[in-house]
Amino acid sequence: MGWYDRKVRRVRDLSCGDTRIFLELEVRRIECHRCGKVKQERLAFLADNPFYTKRFAYYVGQRCRAATIKDVAKDLALDWHTVKALDKQYMEAQLKRVGTPGPQVIGVDEISIRKGHTYRIVVSDLVRGRPIWFGGEDRSEVSMSQFYAWLGKKKSSRIRLAVMDMWKPFRLATHAHAPQAAILFDKFHIIRHLGEALDAVRKSEYARLQGRQRRYIKGQKYTLLSRKENLTLDGKKALKTLLAANKRLNTAYVLKESFGQLWSYEREGWARRFFENWRASLKWQRLAPYEKFAEMIDRHWDGIAAYCRLENKVSLGFVEGLNNKIRVIQRRAYGLRDEEYLRLKILTCMLPAL
Repeated sequence: MGWYDRKVRRVRDLSCGDTRIFLELEVRRIECHRCGKVKQERLAFLADNPFYTKRFAYYVGQRCRAATIKDVAKDLALDWHTVKALDKQYMEAQLKRVGTPGPQVIGVDEISIRKGHTYRIVVSDLVRGRPIWFGGEDRSEVSMSQFYAWLGKKKSSRIRLAVMDMWKPFRLATHAHAPQAAILFDKFHIIRHLGEALDAVRKSEYARLQGRQRRYIKGQKYTLLSRKENLTLDGKKALKTLLAANKRLNTAYVLKESFGQLWSYEREGWARRFFENWRASLKWQRLAPYEKFAEMIDRHWDGIAAYCRLENKVSLGFVEGLNNKIRVIQRRAYGLRDEEYLRLKILTCMLPAL
């Protein structure tokens, strides 16, 4: 290497209100005798974009956690693509700090990234409370197997519990790559199936009745599906009137509300006895959707009863909460076309700021 010259560069550091702070740097340039090229000195405090410091890049990344790229670019008088690049650098630094995960309890779910049934799989570490993998081409067994390939055989063998919905490909991939892991079906997906059964009963009652008898049912879908404590005063009055007017819907609603007790038992035998009693109460009620739901629960009983074991008492609401957070990220950006950027956003949404 031989000395070549020095170059003065103006680098943006921080913003204080409307005032922009710049640094005047003298950067040395060196001539390489091997290749004959002139190479510039690397400074550790500069971002990947050499016109900004790392401190400024991290400031932009912190702003992007709560605001859109467009808003941050407008506030800081930057180009949209520059803000996005600085935000990516910030998120990559976040992931580098937390290191490679070695989860013992995972949560598996799929998200839709665009219209037309285009799905990606999100896997979370439920002990540490953060997403650790985003990928796949769909929600098939092959795509789920990509996660275990990424994690490696050694770390896959340490997984003791996998929380997921009742989608068969996820279960098959887990049995194949982590056979020691117990399968636990997510409570919120099961309750969603029960809600769909209740809505099917509501539709059948609306079709069965005529004239003025329908007025109590019309427009009350979400009143029936919501938990009573989450309803407004008007919603509670409408629910009371509806249940008093229709005996079959009243029975279906009471059965739906009581089913949640299943996850409170600490022994599988007690849970099974509760389920058999709940199933027996369907007799003579003419609730076909509920009978189909009970058959589904019976077929997948092992994945539900696993929650009765003390070591499997994990937060079942994290996966659903993460899904809501991802929807907020997508809605705030009006959809993200850059899948790599979406991946970084999802994997860092639960990480502490730098």
